Amino acid sequence: MDRIRLYLSTEHPCGYLPQRTARSLFVDPDFTLNPQRYEMLLSQGFRRGGDHVYRPRCSGCSACIPARIAVRDFRPNRSQRRCLKINADLELQVRQELTDEQFDLYRRYLRGRHSGGGMNPEDKPGFHNFLDCGWGTAEFWEMRLAGELIACAVVDRTPKALSAVYTFFDTELPDRSLGTYAVLVQVNQARELGMDHVYLGYWVPGSQKMEYKRNFKPLEVLTSAGWQILDE
Repeated sequence: MDRIRLYLSTEHPCGYLPQRTARSLFVDPDFTLNPQRYEMLLSQGFRRGGDHVYRPRCSGCSACIPARIAVRDFRPNRSQRRCLKINADLELQVRQELTDEQFDLYRRYLRGRHSGGGMNPEDKPGFHNFLDCGWGTAEFWEMRLAGELIACAVVDRTPKALSAVYTFFDTELPDRSLGTYAVLVQVNQARELGMDHVYLGYWVPGSQKMEYKRNFKPLEVLTSAGWQILDE
């Protein structure tokens, strides 16, 4: 792989664990990225936010552990099968661009999930900068109920993998478990496309909002010895 210059960010509040600070290693923004190079970076624990590709590099903390689903080995558990069944009435539409309709759903999601404020931008320019990508991997997977947009998964496509960047949904439909459903849809689509993995970003022990990732078994995590199945 080409030599890549990395830049270390300044410290900022951690988005996963309270009362902690975080730093990230960013890929040189002048480095030319494409799906093949991005796939290699995913396999090394990086992920995308907007046009930037990064991985955590915090002082005295290594809680953020890269995680992925091995598509061929994954089998949904009972709860996940129920989730697929209850959402069988949804229609999937894949778009290549962000829309005002998606932004409206995103704002409702932030109000429902992060009413006390959070790390995510709330204005439209910030929404685009946060989720869109200028070098060509982002897709926006809309899930619709009788034509109404109720969930949207931002998905990066590489030759042999999908990466789950972000999902937002109607928080007034908790029985549908739309966040879980969005991941299951990505796994099913990756399997149909003959892909190897769905990357889930970081599993963070001790972070309640990241704990759901353990439910997708077998979950692979990146360790000093390479990718390993997460032990129970």
